[in-house]
Amino acid sequence: MSQSPCWVGVLPTGLFPTCLLALCRLFVLGIGFFSLCFLMTSLGGQLSARRPGDSPFTIRTEVLGGPESRGVLRKMSEVLELMAKRMDALARLENGSEPHRAAGRLAADRFPPGAGLMERIQAIAQNVSDIATKVDQILRHSLVLHSKVSEGRRDQCEAPSDPKFPDCSGKVEWMRARWTSDPCYAFFGVDGTECSFLIYLSEVEWFCPPLPWRNQTTAQMAPKPLPKVQAVFRSNLSHLLELMGSGKESLIFMKKRTKRLTAQWALAAQRLARKLGSVWRDQKQILVHIGFLTEESGDVFSPRVLKGGPLGEMVQWADILATLYVLGHGLRITVSLKELQSNLGVPPGRGNCPLTMPLPFDLIYTDYHGLQQMKQHMGLSFKKYRRCRIRVIDTFGTEPAYNHEEYATLHGYRTNWGYWNLNPKQFMTMFREGEVPGHPEQIHGDPRHRVL
Repeated sequence: MSQSPCWVGVLPTGLFPTCLLALCRLFVLGIGFFSLCFLMTSLGGQLSARRPGDSPFTIRTEVLGGPESRGVLRKMSEVLELMAKRMDALARLENGSEPHRAAGRLAADRFPPGAGLMERIQAIAQNVSDIATKVDQILRHSLVLHSKVSEGRRDQCEAPSDPKFPDCSGKVEWMRARWTSDPCYAFFGVDGTECSFLIYLSEVEWFCPPLPWRNQTTAQMAPKPLPKVQAVFRSNLSHLLELMGSGKESLIFMKKRTKRLTAQWALAAQRLARKLGSVWRDQKQILVHIGFLTEESGDVFSPRVLKGGPLGEMVQWADILATLYVLGHGLRITVSLKELQSNLGVPPGRGNCPLTMPLPFDLIYTDYHGLQQMKQHMGLSFKKYRRCRIRVIDTFGTEPAYNHEEYATLHGYRTNWGYWNLNPKQFMTMFREGEVPGHPEQIHGDPRHRVL
């Protein structure tokens, strides 16, 4: 049976010190490298009260890992000392063997660094022991200092009685009981402490006043608005066809219609350009979310496009997309909930928190399915933006009696599409005001999407 050349039982006399020396050198290098990595990790991650991965709203109440760090350093020191003792014992055993005494002396003469290696191991063990002591002192000092700071802040983390923020106390109570109900709160740094509740409610939401000891420059600031760009009429619709995507029969139908009418859209754009002359028009950034085509809403239209299914909605959406594009506006088109969340900046969770950034769109064109999806995932941001940014594609319009939630509830008007409390001009219909048969003055549509 073959054995490794460094196996002690059958090791040739001259090779024993060589193998021992090589193994010890490798071990010392490994220990040294591990010590360096561990020390950098320990000091880099524990000497600060907040780690780089923490949210800016998180206030840490303790420095984690201090006892574990000191314990590992001590174990490293003990291992090095034990190794040095065993090497010394092995050397004495080798030198004390009569048959190999002369060979041992010759090997020692040929490999004089063996004794120096033991001294290096002992020096490393002493250095590790000294490092453990210093780390212990630094961590103790850091814990004492952080404890004093935390005590001072905890005194300032009580819900204020400010008449300008009457809902603050109630919101803090709600957060105490339900902050774990949605992962989005932890995403914004809520960790169950009073301070994290008040920081969230004052800097992410707006129910509490800013805390005086907080560095206000760390709060999220609205980015500067982009410079205005003039909208220029377009006659080439190739890029629009790319934006519309593919993969659904409904989208393929809409693209075919748009491509077939390209010449008419170009002619209409030329006529309108001559009519407006040099009038400046701001280019709008517009999100178009076709909610009824999302998988979450069922998308019952796409499978029936080639089987005699209804095409009116797709005709309407195809013409709206072509109109907005020809007018020179910037478009983003989504037909899935995941795309909608990505474009809006929805935080991870169940939709109870505001958006992670200001809404990057001037307008949002959607339908009732998309409206419901935005309400579920935009949190408080939906109430903030719904009455100024949203346009609802509502084929036949919605009577104000059904749109006004309080009035509809009081009079028992029940519908799956009402109660949105929008301005009637936010509903985009196929008809001009007063054109709906049987409702000459009750339906308020806005025909601006038919401007061409």
